[in-house]
Amino acid sequence: GGGGRPPPPPRARPPGPGRAILRPNPPAAPRANTPSLAPAATVVPVHLLLTAPEMEYVLHDSGASLLICHPMVAVTGAEAASSAGIDVVAPEELVGEAISNFVSRSPLDTAVVFYTSGTTGTPKGAELSHLNMVMCATVNTFDANEIHRDDIALGALPLFHVFGQTVSMNSHWRVGGTLVLMPRFDAAAAVSLMTAERVNLFHGVPTMYLSLIEAAGSAPALPELKLCVSGGAALPVAVLEEFERTFHAPVLEGYGLSETSPTAAVNQPCFGTEAGTVGHAVWGVDVEIADPAITDRIELLPVGDVGEVVVRGHNVFSGYTGRPEATAAAVVDGWFRTGDLGTRDETGRVRIADRIKEMILRGGFNVYPTEVEAALMRHPRIAQVAVIGVPDPHYGEEIVAVVVPEGALTEEEVIDFAKQRVAKYKYPRRVEFVTELPLGPTHKVLKRALRQRFGGTV
Repeated sequence: GGGGRPPPPPRARPPGPGRAILRPNPPAAPRANTPSLAPAATVVPVHLLLTAPEMEYVLHDSGASLLICHPMVAVTGAEAASSAGIDVVAPEELVGEAISNFVSRSPLDTAVVFYTSGTTGTPKGAELSHLNMVMCATVNTFDANEIHRDDIALGALPLFHVFGQTVSMNSHWRVGGTLVLMPRFDAAAAVSLMTAERVNLFHGVPTMYLSLIEAAGSAPALPELKLCVSGGAALPVAVLEEFERTFHAPVLEGYGLSETSPTAAVNQPCFGTEAGTVGHAVWGVDVEIADPAITDRIELLPVGDVGEVVVRGHNVFSGYTGRPEATAAAVVDGWFRTGDLGTRDETGRVRIADRIKEMILRGGFNVYPTEVEAALMRHPRIAQVAVIGVPDPHYGEEIVAVVVPEGALTEEEVIDFAKQRVAKYKYPRRVEFVTELPLGPTHKVLKRALRQRFGGTV
């Protein structure tokens, strides 16, 4: 790490008009952020795919006083805003808004509230300060990766998500670079757009990399990329290798969460990169491994031991909106408990095993789905795969591989392939074939939907 200091104690969000923003990625969308922040407002990005009641919850919970709503989601947004008792405007109405009334803010004042996905309960608003956002953009730009003013990045990640807003948008604004916005990701269109606009930087989640590899086969030309960054979920090494062969550009896998602004660690050229890892902690941030069984304090584990990934530094959020108990449970002794399992080697390089809640406990043995997925992705006729645990009366949980095949493929072939590459207790005992995996608005695989479908549980 880089000598990160523990964040200040949790505090209440400062007063100020909250502005919720519900929009895809048109040019007017990012321009709505500045006039929102200038008069001391707090920005609350809202996921596009939420239902009206879900949106109403976010608006009410965050204390938003205005919803900036794109016309394509006007009906749902208007219903949610009406129920929350707030006004609605279109992003275009703010583009020409005068911003001569800047209000001075403390670096620790809340700038943005990102709502977590709520996979384990009610979504919580993670409050990120102006210091969080500025430092993360600066470190991404000048330390983790060297971005220049003449670089051009594709803005295909949704800007209502912390990855898209911080790593794509804010980092390029920080250096004065160019961001080519794409309202909705489509691989073939993305290849064409990147080629036409001379895009040389790409940020995406693993499913985007898979789609781009497939689209490249029929594309008349490919963009000349110099650097790509992957985050949001584990990127199988086989996918990373195939992408680099196809596009002739390095892929740097990183790690972070909404609560860490998001970047905590990333493969950085200055340290040397290693596929299958998320690299080293970024400047000013410490990433360590703690005993997950101890909840009232942080007890760091020896190098190489598997435990919970904990983070401290300038990137750690201020707290969850209106939830002091949840904040106190998440930030212990100045460290943010991520809920992820991982290891750290003697050089500081970090590997992520899996989410604690995603880990499968089969017959007393811990099985990390990402490890099994990485092995199965090397099968030439497996396009995508998600490994889940489902209830089993004998073993407690059983391992199921949900596979999107590419050509003829049988359950026996998948199981035999896995048997040759992972330990006996890790290979899937059951295979389900689907035409596509369910994806959330940020293109991450929704494993809870798969667990519900194939195991009757979330």
